[in-house]
Amino acid sequence: MIEIARIPVLSDNYVWLAHDPDSGETVAVDPAVAEPVLTEAKTRGWMITQIWNTHWHPDHTGGNAEIKAATGCLITGPAAEADRIPTLDRQVREGDSVSLGKATASVIEVPAHTSGHIAYYLPAESAAFVGDTLFAMGCGRLFEGTADQMFANMRKLEALPDDTAVYCAHEYTQSNGRYAVVAEPDNDALARRMADVDAARARGEPTVPTTIGLERATNPFMRAASVAQLAERRAAKDVFRG
Repeated sequence: MIEIARIPVLSDNYVWLAHDPDSGETVAVDPAVAEPVLTEAKTRGWMITQIWNTHWHPDHTGGNAEIKAATGCLITGPAAEADRIPTLDRQVREGDSVSLGKATASVIEVPAHTSGHIAYYLPAESAAFVGDTLFAMGCGRLFEGTADQMFANMRKLEALPDDTAVYCAHEYTQSNGRYAVVAEPDNDALARRMADVDAARARGEPTVPTTIGLERATNPFMRAASVAQLAERRAAKDVFRG
């Protein structure tokens, strides 16, 4: 089993370090910045050998060059966004795979937040690194894509096993949940989850990773019955100030 460490950076980003103890390989997923990522790896005695990027946004790729300079790691990211991630060594598409030691991750294309966004799913580890596509009780803004694409993304991700741990890249859960309970006021599972989230945040605790099963029960975007409903909910969330 790989070991996964959470590194909070910037105002609300999470960088993930995934380490395979057998091979000694470590991947940094979406490193916004370099210094805290390198420091955490050094503290744990892990050598970063790879970076996996889910999309081009600077708060997911900003640490690439410095980490590569320090470690010589291999950087993998979406082929469709290669012109926006100049540090890439390997470009991947839907159906490609990447490896961390003996663990293999399938590449899933999930465009909408950005035009070439991808996710990495490790079935043997029951883990998925989803960047800014799926959040706890939320989904990414439609900056470069459409509601149709995001609706399709939700279908791809909800098809993963319920126990799949979902490693998203931001601590947005509390704000997402405040909108979610408005979108689905009769969802008892959602109300219970929001109470747990509020309590965790009051204690200063993180709320991710989440799971596919939890999102199926409480995420208003994954639960949207149609493209039109997802589009309506996304537009409402964009202006929500609750």
